[in-house]
This record gives sequence, C-alpha cells and structure tokens, in this order.
Amino acid sequence: MQGVFPAIITPFKGDNVDYQGLEHNINFLIENGVNGIVAVGTTGESPTLTHEEHKSIIEKTIETVDGRVEVIAGTGSNSTMEAIELSQFAEDVGADALLLITPYYNKPTQEGLKRHFGEIAQSVNIPMVLYNVPSRTSVNIEPKTIKYLHEEYSNITALKEANPNLSHISEVINSCDIDVISGNDELTLPIISLGGKGVISVVSNILPKEFVEMVDCALNGNYNKAREIHYNLFNIMKLMFVETNPIPIKTAMNMLGMPAGNLRLPLWDMSEENKTKLRKALVEIDLLK
Repeated sequence: MQGVFPAIITPFKGDNVDYQGLEHNINFLIENGVNGIVAVGTTGESPTLTHEEHKSIIEKTIETVDGRVEVIAGTGSNSTMEAIELSQFAEDVGADALLLITPYYNKPTQEGLKRHFGEIAQSVNIPMVLYNVPSRTSVNIEPKTIKYLHEEYSNITALKEANPNLSHISEVINSCDIDVISGNDELTLPIISLGGKGVISVVSNILPKEFVEMVDCALNGNYNKAREIHYNLFNIMKLMFVETNPIPIKTAMNMLGMPAGNLRLPLWDMSEENKTKLRKALVEIDLLK
C-alpha cells in the first residue's frame, strides 16, 4: 500500500446521503491522481450512519470507482461481531481492502486487540489496514502488538498510524515490514522520511493533486520539493483539525462549492471565528477568491 488515499466525506442533503455528490467527489479525486479511496471512515461520519447507509455507501463507492483505483472500506467497530459482519459484506461486494479502527470506549487490553483483529482477519481474505488513533479511542496499539498481528495474519498488511509520537512510529517501522501509512496529514512527510509509504488523508479531499505531488516527491527522495509543498499546505492541514474532523473539511468543501452538505448531530457547524480563519487560509493557497 503506497501513495495518497483520501478519507472521503459523506455528503448529505438534509437527512439523506447525497449519492450524486458522493459520485462527483470520487471522480474528482481519481481525476487528480489519488491512489485509492477510503470510504466510511471517521471522516465519512460513520458513527452516525445506519448500517444500511454504511453498506450502500461502500457499494456506491465501489461502483463509481469501477476498478480505477483501490477501494478501502471502513468496517471497524467496538464490537468484534459487528466488525466481522461489515468486513465480510465489504469483501463480498468487491472492496480491495478494509480499514479497521481500534475498538473505542470499551478499551480492550493488548491481548484483547490481538484477539479482536485476529478474529476479523480469519473471517476475510482481503487485506486489512489497522487504524491506530488513540486520541479518539483511548487505546494505543503497541508496537509489539502490531508486529505480532502482522506476522501472525498474512492479510494484516498495513497500518494507518495516527499516534503522533514519532518514537512509537519509528519502533513500529523498525520492528516489522508492515506498510505504515500516515493517519495525520501534517505528519505525512516526517513519517515517509522514517520509512512510511503514504497517507490516508483528510485535506486531500480538496487538494488531491498537491498532496499526490508531495507524497510522490518524498517517496522518490526529492525532499526539497516535498518540504516546500508541506510548508505551503501546513496552515490548511492544521486548520483541518481546529475543530473535530470532519467539521472543517466539510466546511471548506461547502465554501468551495463541492458536494458536502450538512453534518449529522452530534457534530455541528464550525464556529464563525474558525470559519474566518479557514476562509483566509483557502484564499492564501488560491483555492478561494
């Protein structure tokens, strides 16, 4: 797994999923050179989707992509049985890989994580991407656990790493050959410099071409150009997380006239103060007049 994989938003029109908008956004990203599409992750507001919506978005994404790039379906849950059911569904309808977040709220031990991910891995045949995001789940997958899972299960092939501790990331990369993908836009360049392979990205929803160029430059050793792009985009990357994701990215997309629509409660509109900062940043990078 290598390159730029936007974690796409779920556009809404009122209470309904905007499937036409979803198709438009996916085509825009593919036309701008991304390596894959990640559907129904946190950025796609998966916690507030019904199971029927969750499944239909996976199906619509696969249909729209039509084999042009990889489709990675978010199928994680804090219930192992639920994660298995969603994962098997995604495999059956043609997903190329699965994104599995660490169980949230119930806070399993490392042994629990081994058994949770192991049960899912044994239930499917397509690659799995573990998603480590302790800021949201209160659980960190320790490097020894990652090494064990990668070596024990042949289809656990990649890790979306959103632990900002570069020492932790260094230990993971140094201990096993799992593909490490940044789960934090602003740490993409540092993680690639340590041996990472790319990013599952939020800001690439609006800046796919620029992010692809930055990652390609870094992966090919052109760090001067990659660093230039990194700093050009640094302010907008930080603003994407000034409020809970996906509030800022959906706000930015609405400002740019892209299909995004409303958020679902309990997420709510961005504050006027932060909207002003976001609008200014979009003007600074020539996305907004």
